[in-house]
Amino acid sequence: MTPVMVGPCWQTRRHDTVCRAVRMTERHLVDVHVLLVRGTELLLSLRRSADREFDGRWHLPAGKLESNESATAGAAREAFEETGVLIEPADLRFIHTAHVVAPGRPARIGLFFVAERWSGDPVNREPDNCYELRWFSLDGLPERIIEYSAAGIRAYLGGPAYSERGWP
Repeated sequence: MTPVMVGPCWQTRRHDTVCRAVRMTERHLVDVHVLLVRGTELLLSLRRSADREFDGRWHLPAGKLESNESATAGAAREAFEETGVLIEPADLRFIHTAHVVAPGRPARIGLFFVAERWSGDPVNREPDNCYELRWFSLDGLPERIIEYSAAGIRAYLGGPAYSERGWP
């Protein structure tokens, strides 16, 4: 087998890796994603971005986990920052982990949670990052969903609880 670069390591055989020293700054980002489910509908945001890969594609309320918060607290915070809804962290149900890497971007772990209870009505609180919020029927979702968001949605609909994207 030709050695393949896997993160900071060279994989020389299926289970044999040679790793270089990894600086502490070379850690994965952790994202938290929230599926706001109202009956048979899911709330999605139409992403506004200078990055053509993401602009005009549907996405879940999501963002980076802060160093001083739990995953559920971070998910509740992101949902509030983007949509204005208040979710109790205890009302979030974990459904999926995505391990994602792409050229030129840091590797990341995405944690996906479902909320079926919250207070407030969703509004677009980040118009610089979102064209609009829209409810979609779970059996009539749009085609242009960002792939890692789609992985979390598939998990909610009965798909796998873990996915990888971009890894060799």
